[in-house]
Amino acid sequence: MRNLIAVALASLSIGAFAATEYSPNVGQTFPNRVFFGDTHLHTAYSTDAGMVGNRLGPEAAYRFAMGEEVTATTGFKAKLARPLDFLVIADHSENLGFPVQLAKGHPALLTNEFGKTMAAFVKEGKFAEAFAHWRNARQSGVDPTAGLGLEADAWAQLTTLADKYNQPGRFTALIGYEWTSAPGGRNLHRNVIFRDDKSKAGTVVPFSAYDSVDPEKLWHWMADYEAKSGGRVLAIAHNGNLSNGLMFDDVTVTDKKPLDKDYAQRRGRWEPIYEVTQMKGTGEAHPSLSPTDEFAAFELLDAASLNGPIPTTPTMYPREYAREALKRGLSYEAKLGANPFKFGMIGSTDSHTSLSTSEENNFFGKVTPVEPSNKPERFDELITGRMPEAVAAIKQPMWKASAAGIAAVWARENTREAIWDAFARKEVYATTGTRLEVRVFGGFDFTAADLTRSDFVANGYKKGVPMGADLKIDAPVGAGDTPLKTPSFLIRAARSADGANLDRVQMIKGWLDKDGKTHENIYEIAWSGNRKIGKNGKLPPVGNTVNAKEATYNNSIGTPVLEAYWKDPAFKADERAFYYVRVIEIPTPRWTTFDAKVFGVALPKGVPISLQERAYTSPMWYSPK
Repeated sequence: MRNLIAVALASLSIGAFAATEYSPNVGQTFPNRVFFGDTHLHTAYSTDAGMVGNRLGPEAAYRFAMGEEVTATTGFKAKLARPLDFLVIADHSENLGFPVQLAKGHPALLTNEFGKTMAAFVKEGKFAEAFAHWRNARQSGVDPTAGLGLEADAWAQLTTLADKYNQPGRFTALIGYEWTSAPGGRNLHRNVIFRDDKSKAGTVVPFSAYDSVDPEKLWHWMADYEAKSGGRVLAIAHNGNLSNGLMFDDVTVTDKKPLDKDYAQRRGRWEPIYEVTQMKGTGEAHPSLSPTDEFAAFELLDAASLNGPIPTTPTMYPREYAREALKRGLSYEAKLGANPFKFGMIGSTDSHTSLSTSEENNFFGKVTPVEPSNKPERFDELITGRMPEAVAAIKQPMWKASAAGIAAVWARENTREAIWDAFARKEVYATTGTRLEVRVFGGFDFTAADLTRSDFVANGYKKGVPMGADLKIDAPVGAGDTPLKTPSFLIRAARSADGANLDRVQMIKGWLDKDGKTHENIYEIAWSGNRKIGKNGKLPPVGNTVNAKEATYNNSIGTPVLEAYWKDPAFKADERAFYYVRVIEIPTPRWTTFDAKVFGVALPKGVPISLQERAYTSPMWYSPK
């Protein structure tokens, strides 16, 4: 033994092992973990939350997201099955913090007539009147508290609390807010997310819709922030299904000018990702745009804009839904040399209860008045069409709201910088509320054998690119119908440890042909069981184990894991294209079904008993050389 020790020490002393490293992880920097979070949560600091009953502030929101049990405003105890990894408290910048300041009697409020009127309403217990008075002032477009410094005070508090609860490696509290532009009641909202801590983010007061309802003005403000502070910031556009065709319009908001290359480049720079699913509906696809897609009609809220009086018409859908926008982006890139709609996809909640709940059996609703209860409001309160003059066509009830969604991020560590950087490079995906894991790599040199390699991830980054990236090739791909190389993809999907099995994995492809027309195709690339694609090109349904009476299901169908190597069978080297993966779970009970069991209430007509939760990955893009 002594001789062995002596030899070992001698070897070490002369650096015998210096030529190589034993650990395969030395020097690795690629993302190797998936983190789940919410980029869109409102607390009592948002006027449309605090003024309608929410009494929970940011600290309760952080504690809940970190896994603690809290008591909701309505008295129920609430707790997540598993903590979130990150959270953005995105309170509205318009009159930020006003409900809290009003409740505490902020002295500046009594220096103008609006503040005095609001204080009188609250003192008399006339909260509905107070909210209506604020809302009328808000819709005028003129800030009723301008010059009082209330937003700056609230922002100082919010940035301080974000730094307090940020725990690198355990829980990330990203600083952010919501810019709530809604011209004519049409949703153009964006969440503004900072990479920085309070020392930089705290040097500004959030840009609001009182400053401008034009996204281009917001981008100017963001550019100015970065130039002056040395910080980094990005914006996340909300689901466009409530925009009456404004979210992905062909003209600019203010000047109504056709989109040009400069606009396309700036939008791509400042808005790298898109919120494709949340409580106010899922905006991936629409059956009128994708009639052959049997999964397109999922959790749709498609009859109206957010607060406008105009019904949504089918002519607006191409400028509202993500898949169609991605297709139109290819056309713009061919025409302008830049793509204004080249975005990754995430999900988040848009909860106004301070509780980030996207689980079907733990859904605390959109706003405090519709938190869990047996009251009719839980199902029947309106999401859209609340104005007195609203026609029946635009009235959409709360039972149509979704218990959704979640932002999934591939990163190396759970820190502000790593999470934000993943957003910026689009290495993210959306789920409609569950925590299924999805990984995708694309390239021109993968083979089927790469799917089963022990170094699957390292090899994926070495030979290809991850979701959200451009497909790269270092050799000619040929042209037309006879490409020399064809893109191939490696896909792995796994259910959440405590979740539902998987039904199938699909590849969604969109492309621009030589005549300038866009197309799409949905490929079934992996599925559970022994099902076979029929003559109609469809895969038979996986089945349904949901027991509506008991609000249960079982995993006797589906499979925990699906994986696939897929090569595009219709690739043409001279056609622009994008590819993204959709993973579908087996049917599980919808939140309304859980409510019916817990509270013993009847479901309104038309409410589905079950749903198939899903994930949407950020696309990969191919452009001809």
